[in-house]
Amino acid sequence: MNVAVVKYSGEDAGRKVSLSKDIFSIEPNDHAIYLDVKQYLANQRQGTHKSKERAEIVGSTRKIKKQKGTGTARAGSIKSPLFRGGGRAFGPRPRDYSFKVNKKVKTLARVSALSYKAKDKAISVIEDFSFDAPKTKSYLAMLDSMSLSDKKTLLVLPESQANIVLSGRNIQNTKVTTAEQLNTYDVLNADNLMLVESSIEKLEKTLLK
Repeated sequence: MNVAVVKYSGEDAGRKVSLSKDIFSIEPNDHAIYLDVKQYLANQRQGTHKSKERAEIVGSTRKIKKQKGTGTARAGSIKSPLFRGGGRAFGPRPRDYSFKVNKKVKTLARVSALSYKAKDKAISVIEDFSFDAPKTKSYLAMLDSMSLSDKKTLLVLPESQANIVLSGRNIQNTKVTTAEQLNTYDVLNADNLMLVESSIEKLEKTLLK
């Protein structure tokens, strides 16, 4: 699969780059994508939720009314979940939501997501560039020149570049990552995938081990 390379100013660089068929043209595996995205979202959860159960409520332990003769149900404690201010029955407790997904499945999921983007023609390849200083205006100008200012974009760098990361972090619907940190959720969540030219080689090394 050949994709035209453009400069970050939006001009055509006059050449094309070939994307590996083993990464960008496979038959996507939807179940692998499901598992990887599910794990990613589960790992974002803190799991610190907690509600008090009846044993943890501070209150009197006296029997609040006599057992019989009231015409209502028997009640032994004001801390019962049936009463306002009582403990919660089967409430949430702190827990770890993370679970294991095999490395090969995670790799298959990322390759499947990239293949979907290639099939949708939602991949742009940008010639290697850098910013002299962090400037949001420069990043916005790049998006405007590529007609992507109104879309959710993911820029993939070969390695972290502070000036580019700082330039794009305050822009809505924009994310900057590196080839090694690329994950399935971010790929699918973006409308357009912007690959810096030298990041393609890094992706191939990471995903075709």
